[in-house]
Amino acid sequence: MNREMMLAHLAMAEKNVALSNRHIERQEELFAELDRGGHDTSMALDLLATFRRSQAQHIAHRDFLLKELQSV
Repeated sequence: MNREMMLAHLAMAEKNVALSNRHIERQEELFAELDRGGHDTSMALDLLATFRRSQAQHIAHRDFLLKELQSV
């Protein structure tokens, strides 16, 4: 993969990390609303855990691209 393509992939990875952060923040807000209202929060917590796992993958991919770019 050439440097320009790697930079394009890095830009997409950065967008994914930022978008994932927003999803996590919103899900945390929704969880808090449900909790304050005395509602069942189990599904909200499951979804939040999924978002956090996805975020970890996005960050790992971004970090991999950054490391690869250092060697190009």
